[in-house]
Amino acid sequence: MTDFHTYHLNLLKLGYNNLIKQEPFNSDEADPVDAEFLEQFAQLIRAFEAHEPVAYDDGQYLMARLVRAYPQLVPLVARDLFWLFGGDCLHFMPDEEIERFQQLDEQRAQAEESGQTFDYLAARTRLFNQH
Repeated sequence: MTDFHTYHLNLLKLGYNNLIKQEPFNSDEADPVDAEFLEQFAQLIRAFEAHEPVAYDDGQYLMARLVRAYPQLVPLVARDLFWLFGGDCLHFMPDEEIERFQQLDEQRAQAEESGQTFDYLAARTRLFNQH
């Protein structure tokens, strides 16, 4: 797995673990719709881990569903995932945030083109901690 892939896989797992601790997901009597959402999230993690192309479409759908159905829980999922899955997810990101992720992707592409290693997390930390 690449540094980039591992980073996002960890964010998916962290987001899932954050969500299962919150209402309505931590209830003993979970609503079937909520249980389905969690199962789809777990399936997304498995698909992403296996590098299945469908993970990107599933991720876009799931992040948009999170915003619509559980807006109070959106802060528990890393913003990076909205950028990663793109499409409709970009509607939930401010322009400044999109610009930073674009810069990060450009830095990563330049490093790959020149055959250099790229520490995604370090570059992201530098870029997003600028004021």
